Amino acid sequence: MVNIGKFFLSSALLMGTIIGAGIFGLPYVAAKSGIIPSFFYFLVLGGVSFLIHLFLGEIVLRTKEKQRLAGYAKRYLGGVGSSMVAFSIVLGTVLALVAYIIIGGRFLKIFLGFCLPFLNITDFRLSLVFALLLLPFLFRGIKNVAKTEFISNILFGLIIVFVFLFSLPNFDFNNFYLFNSSNIFLPYGVILFSLTGWSAIPEMVEILNSDEDKKKLKKAIIFSIIAAICIYLIFVLTVVGVSGSNTTEETFVGLLPYLDSRIIFLGVLAGIITIADSFLILSINLKNTLIYDYGISGFSSLFIAWALPIFLFLCGLRHFINVIGIAGTLIGAIEGIAIIMIFKKAKSFGNRKPEYSINISRFSEYVLITLFVLGVISLIF
Repeated sequence: MVNIGKFFLSSALLMGTIIGAGIFGLPYVAAKSGIIPSFFYFLVLGGVSFLIHLFLGEIVLRTKEKQRLAGYAKRYLGGVGSSMVAFSIVLGTVLALVAYIIIGGRFLKIFLGFCLPFLNITDFRLSLVFALLLLPFLFRGIKNVAKTEFISNILFGLIIVFVFLFSLPNFDFNNFYLFNSSNIFLPYGVILFSLTGWSAIPEMVEILNSDEDKKKLKKAIIFSIIAAICIYLIFVLTVVGVSGSNTTEETFVGLLPYLDSRIIFLGVLAGIITIADSFLILSINLKNTLIYDYGISGFSSLFIAWALPIFLFLCGLRHFINVIGIAGTLIGAIEGIAIIMIFKKAKSFGNRKPEYSINISRFSEYVLITLFVLGVISLIF
């Protein structure tokens, strides 16, 4: 019998990787570009995200060896493909971690404004404090972090419900801007970033470690992505419906004039926990990639995963929306296309019978690749 606890634990891990800093940028881009473009991007990129996560799941199940995306690229695509994926993984993950450091500092500032209003510490310094506080937790295994992630997902989901309920009296449909052509490309990278969690797929398989458990991987992926998208849509509609054009990059500052301060406090607290867990999962995944696929020692890989994002933050990479937009676009273009190519190769050269198999036409593959290329073009504009 399949272990139900493992199913929800693996689902929580994927949801925790997907629902991170990106959720707090979604209301801002929806307010700036309009609801119609935002929902269009959600529809298209949500479908793309479904397929890419399922593709990587099948790749992992078709391969006996314990690897991460860079290792699968090396195995199935050779040197050039492996180098491109390695570049994308390191750059994309590090940019995501920079985004967590940025938003973590801003949330800590709001949190301390409630608890210790006499303190006047800049969000720049609090971002460094945020990263420093998380360092000891990087020594914990992914399963321990996944348990915390499960709890934080429930907490954050409840906070979203509370924000929604308490926002209803201030909700105004006139706050929704339908279409803004000048920001038509703005949501692409941010939404794709918010839907990207495929780095957690190999870790999910580690949790679903028996052949019987692995049969639930496909359902766990589908469940996690549907749940994440539902949370996103409720969150975006609620925030934009209340704060409208005053919606801020970190969301909660724009809600302060409209909602009870206690709800904002709980939202910020849940946000800090969610961001911290996602930061840890991504850091551990990057550390494991450096260990398993490149033979870097455990301590050195951990130091790189933690210190490199801080270094880029100190060098001036501090604009939240720009960082997650670039990260989402680059991760999608390089890793998304690589996963499609690896998926095709694994169908023929995998050394294990998978617990599920996805079949799509060659035309569909070209459509997916085209969408990723268009994303890079949109980044230029």
